Amino acid sequence: MELTKLKIKETHDGLVKKEFSALELCKSYLEKAKKEDKKLSAFITITEDLALSQAKKIDEMISKEKEIPILAGIPCAIKDNILVEEIKCTAGSKILENYIAPYNATVVEKLQERGAVILGKTNLDEFAMGSSTENSAFGPTKNPNDLSCVPGGSSGGSAAAVAADLCLFALGSDTGGSIRQPASFCGVVGLKPTYGAVSRYGLIAFASSLDQVGPITKTVEDCNFIFDAIKGKDKMDSTSIEFTELKKWKAEIKNLKIGVPKEYFIKGMDKEVEKIIKEAIKKYEEMGVKVEEISLPQTKYALACYYIIAPSEASANLARYDGIKYGYSTSRSADKNKNLLEVYLESREGGFGTEVRRRIMIGTYSLSSGYYEAYYLRAQKVRTLIRDDFEKAFQKVDAILTPVSPTPAFKLGEKVSDPLTMYLSDIFTVSVNLAGLPALSLPCGKVNNLPVGLQIIGKPFEEEKIFEIAKILENKY
Repeated sequence: MELTKLKIKETHDGLVKKEFSALELCKSYLEKAKKEDKKLSAFITITEDLALSQAKKIDEMISKEKEIPILAGIPCAIKDNILVEEIKCTAGSKILENYIAPYNATVVEKLQERGAVILGKTNLDEFAMGSSTENSAFGPTKNPNDLSCVPGGSSGGSAAAVAADLCLFALGSDTGGSIRQPASFCGVVGLKPTYGAVSRYGLIAFASSLDQVGPITKTVEDCNFIFDAIKGKDKMDSTSIEFTELKKWKAEIKNLKIGVPKEYFIKGMDKEVEKIIKEAIKKYEEMGVKVEEISLPQTKYALACYYIIAPSEASANLARYDGIKYGYSTSRSADKNKNLLEVYLESREGGFGTEVRRRIMIGTYSLSSGYYEAYYLRAQKVRTLIRDDFEKAFQKVDAILTPVSPTPAFKLGEKVSDPLTMYLSDIFTVSVNLAGLPALSLPCGKVNNLPVGLQIIGKPFEEEKIFEIAKILENKY
């Protein structure tokens, strides 16, 4: 039995039946991660001591015949912008390369309460700013399906680790597509929950009105398990919401209505990707689902709107990295004659990478006197129109199907020097964040051995419905 190939339920059953121990399971994943991650670079830090101690506790519970939760002993990885107490948390940046987390993020606390085993912290684009995981200060992650290609971003390390069986599931964060796009590129399942469904406490902030923590898994069922574990109100996050438990929604195919927005099949989209997405939609039709074309007319403004709002919020959130309180600082250099402003400027210049500096400058400009109304305020008004589009659409349909990305995974180095081309990778995902909706990326085919993901968008807090709609199609692959 190859332990690293099992799903969550299979692994749980094996532990309960004592077919293998949590320690054996943990060691098999650690050995594989140490061996195979040399070529992938999915991890920034492997937390071997923590993982082994957590696994031993689960074995003790099993030996005492105690009932264990579904996630007990399940090896996972955490994106390195989510805090795990006493473990380094870099956010993929030189400015935080030696920062040790003083407390657990709420999502990590919830996983640990359920007995999950944390194998390590995964690589990401610096401060989650990017679509390829090439912007990390610790080097790029590679796609397990083709080592010459990117895994997507910014949660590329998490998606690659799950796809390569280096962990059973991982947590990522999604600000404009950073869970769904790498899940699509790597051929795994990724959920961006409704804004407020999952606590952001302990997530290093990028754009606070857009960020959301979510799971990356091998299957839809596994994704459901993790979401159920991490969702809910948290007193440490005022934007989190008490999750009203919907009745276990069972998809009645004959009554299901799905919308396909015409604006998501655009000029310049890879023809093979378009073909695979349309074939997936046709499979739903063949099963009796009613599929109708809908319109989301404000979609054409979404990318421009996102790239004003996200950098604006980032410029405010990243102001705390000034070389004084914590993180990288030039104040500890031999030159003791620097004034405070020089320490600020030199620390930020030396600690932040090119993409982060670019976005801070865009955001600062958008918020500056004389430009605030022309850019930031106008973008927020457009954001409201984008949300209104979705509300109107959901009066007619239960869910919306779109591609996740206009292309499959691209080559390493192909777009990193052209930021505008890179930003277009997010064209189908940013609207969901602007509207605060839940959306899932589901593998639905391959182009030249590179996976393609179908995006299933739902109404706020209807993750349960998204899972059931996704399971209908997952069973066909």
